[in-house]
Amino acid sequence: MFTGLIEEIGSVIRIHATDRGTQLQIVAPRAAEKIRIGDSIAVNGCCLTVAAYRGEQFTFDLLGETLDRTNLKTLRPGSRVNLERALAADGRLGGHFVQGHVDCAARIIALEESGADHRLEVELPAKFAHYVAYKGSIAVNGISLTVAEVSKESFTVWIIPHTKSQTNLDTARADDLVNLEFDLIAKYLDRMLDRHVVRS
Repeated sequence: MFTGLIEEIGSVIRIHATDRGTQLQIVAPRAAEKIRIGDSIAVNGCCLTVAAYRGEQFTFDLLGETLDRTNLKTLRPGSRVNLERALAADGRLGGHFVQGHVDCAARIIALEESGADHRLEVELPAKFAHYVAYKGSIAVNGISLTVAEVSKESFTVWIIPHTKSQTNLDTARADDLVNLEFDLIAKYLDRMLDRHVVRS
């Protein structure tokens, strides 16, 4: 479980295919001080397990499903990734409950400056649209954000200066893919309501 509060921006060293699948290697000096093999880290909001580490470098094994569903497949050496360690039992919940189970990757429609802030508009795939509500929570590249606008084909969030400077949204551009995880409560409500629908 995560909170959607990014702790550090890591940098991709390498992403490559091996005889065991695809491996992702990143460097992250601050996280390295507290990470061990087997620990969970959200990378762009995707929960991954540390398979190996050396110094400030970590290695993760990526499943085919992970690559298909997320923007990790677009990473290249030098790419910047948002990192968050799993929430400790006695930790503070400052964002919202984020599982690290990315639902889909979607395209940025616009990222526009507006005063000191930025307006971020992202495509909203039709199959997930019912999970998004005005003032509801959503995780974008692992960042806990509040939905400011929602339409049939997109949603909008506002990015304050601190969030932009401390995450990889600082270098994001229109047409980039971002990982989306929709609200956990909305998913459970949808499941429970679906079970009680009268079938004709």
